[in-house]
Amino acid sequence: MNVKQTKPKNIVVLVSGNGSNLQAIIDSLEGKVELGSVIAVISNNASAFGLERAKKHSIDAIFINPKDFNSRERFDQKLAEEIESYNPALVVLAGFMRILSADFVKVFSGRLINIHPSLLPKYPGLYTHARVIENRDLKHGTSVHFVTEELDGGPLIAQAELNLVENESSKQLALRVQLLEYKLYPWVIELFLQGKITQFENGVKYNNNSLVFPLILNG
Repeated sequence: MNVKQTKPKNIVVLVSGNGSNLQAIIDSLEGKVELGSVIAVISNNASAFGLERAKKHSIDAIFINPKDFNSRERFDQKLAEEIESYNPALVVLAGFMRILSADFVKVFSGRLINIHPSLLPKYPGLYTHARVIENRDLKHGTSVHFVTEELDGGPLIAQAELNLVENESSKQLALRVQLLEYKLYPWVIELFLQGKITQFENGVKYNNNSLVFPLILNG
């Protein structure tokens, strides 16, 4: 019996800073080359440590300077061209601190994902941990979603949650949420590479079934 071989999928990761989620992704894919691998890391910040992480793993590390472009659209066009040169199955935003233009999002629709430190649709945008504490929420967490033109508003794929601790600072809470991210993002990426996760219209399919609620990562 012939076993169908699937071609490993290319992943491009966009970062602006430390790249700790990038590291978690690289580590999780180690020894899984049949699924796919990170082949390029691109940043809008020359000093982003995520670029150094890429170089350490012999991954292409590319800096695109926003100051070289007179508009966001032209920067995004150059960014899209650079990404497309790697023929990616998946483009991963891992702390990429730029709002992407509608044209860019359309180019990579269905293969562009982001992680956000809240249980979306609650708390899109910045300062999520402080807002959770201020509102005395009992739960907090992180979400992975497909990217659309709406900021932090794309179809939800999966979430991981935790319980708040009394008198916890926003910094302490952020560190706990980060630990969830290091598990959630690689898990979702692996599901995508396996063909189990797809975007359709304004929703997500898991194993060809429409998700009513996002997947939940336990443990």
